Amino acid sequence: MGVHAWLSAARDADPPVITSAVVLVEVVHPKINDAAPRWTLPRVRVEPVAQALAQSAAALLRAAGLHDHKYAVDAMLCATALRHPGRVTILTSDVEDIGLLSAGHPRGVAETV
Repeated sequence: MGVHAWLSAARDADPPVITSAVVLVEVVHPKINDAAPRWTLPRVRVEPVAQALAQSAAALLRAAGLHDHKYAVDAMLCATALRHPGRVTILTSDVEDIGLLSAGHPRGVAETV
């Protein structure tokens, strides 16, 4: 299911759609059509990056035995999602890395977009 379908389903079911501000660094670049972020971002709550969140992301990296900038944005996305109550779906193009980072958290599931 693509991002458009996920956002439409979320609008109908009314769960919040949340991302980390750090994700914007990955999704806004010359290979992405500007219309996609312009359509998507108003439908998503973008959470700021703060020290406590960064420490949670670092703990996820440690628990997964990972480090390096390759996993930093994914860890921030997971930490942002997992700080919210209930079951969370983490939309990603890299299900494997998100799965490693969220493995100890049964409330979180990764889905490919």
